[in-house]
Amino acid sequence: MATRTWSIGELAAEFDTTLRTIRFYEDRGLLAPERAGTTRIFHDRDRVRLQLILRGKRLGFTLTEIAHVLDLYDDQPGERGQLEYLITDIEQRRRTLQAKRRDLDEALAELDVLEQRCRDDLERLPATREPAKKPRPAAR
Repeated sequence: MATRTWSIGELAAEFDTTLRTIRFYEDRGLLAPERAGTTRIFHDRDRVRLQLILRGKRLGFTLTEIAHVLDLYDDQPGERGQLEYLITDIEQRRRTLQAKRRDLDEALAELDVLEQRCRDDLERLPATREPAKKPRPAAR
């Protein structure tokens, strides 16, 4: 029974990426499609690796970190080592993002206080008439 394969164009379309991106990952050694002349033939392993690479990029992993995770799966300790590494890394990333969220929440709260203070001050000021409109420059 023949196994499913994909062309570079099919993978690019499926994952909404470019041919150039996939070739770049191949040049970096993250993907290793089979070759038939100049045609790249991607197998399920390549497709899964591309999916993991793109997911890793979305989550903020560098290509070096992604390569390390992929290598952990291929070498000893295999999938267990890969998963343990990922769990540790995810925990660290979560702590970093939570700290950023706290900082953003504090900044937003400070802006809310400042905005309310400005609105209160504005209400206490006497109403003024509309500022005069600036004349338009003459057409040339």
